[in-house]
Amino acid sequence: MHFTSEQRLDDGVLECEFTLGEIPGILWTPASASTSAPAPLILLSPPPLGLRKTYPRLVARARHSAADGFATATIELPGSGDRPRLPAAEQALADLHRAMEAGEPVSDEIIDALILPLVDKAVPEWQAALDALLSLPEIGGPVGYSGGVISIGTRLAVVEPRISAAVLFAGSFVPRSMFEEARQVTIPLHVLLQWDDEGNDRQAALDLFDAFGSKEKTLHANMGGHTGVPQFAADAAAQFFTRHLK
Repeated sequence: MHFTSEQRLDDGVLECEFTLGEIPGILWTPASASTSAPAPLILLSPPPLGLRKTYPRLVARARHSAADGFATATIELPGSGDRPRLPAAEQALADLHRAMEAGEPVSDEIIDALILPLVDKAVPEWQAALDALLSLPEIGGPVGYSGGVISIGTRLAVVEPRISAAVLFAGSFVPRSMFEEARQVTIPLHVLLQWDDEGNDRQAALDLFDAFGSKEKTLHANMGGHTGVPQFAADAAAQFFTRHLK
């Protein structure tokens, strides 16, 4: 992990940009974090739109978490931002848009081609980032995960034992194979669902929630489109992390 810049935000949060090999990322630590009092960590997974485009949303979430005493970190997803494109995923995205514009159902083949390669590449990168972040003296456990693509969070919840709880955003298409993985998830979950999300298969999101094997799982559904998550829903997610990571 190589830090490339740092700045202190007006609320005392330290924002540090870094690279992990070819992967850009950002770490936010609260003013209270120190080597004698390391902060628990939340991994903020961005949507596949690029960190620059989604920065305002990410930093708002990071500052909210810092106020609760958490460090947060994000990394650029494969194929996003300035990272090399994924040709198969680009083609699948074009096929997806074509089907939706034509009012046709989105096939399993398109969903698999769009999501599964992203999950296969992103999950090991998140694990490498977690290795590097937990080596920092001001960062400690436990660790939470927050965000979408929901299939990335599902896979991480299965394969990464250092993640103790997760907030998952049900705003992306779900390959059928992820339902079997969901049954293996056992950590506490808080799932956010926008009921009128124009780019999401609501029934698939409900079926995935039903499939999760966790004994503690909460579905927080609100009316509105993809970007209309109300503040009180974000507050409930923050309270979830406070219960499970402190």
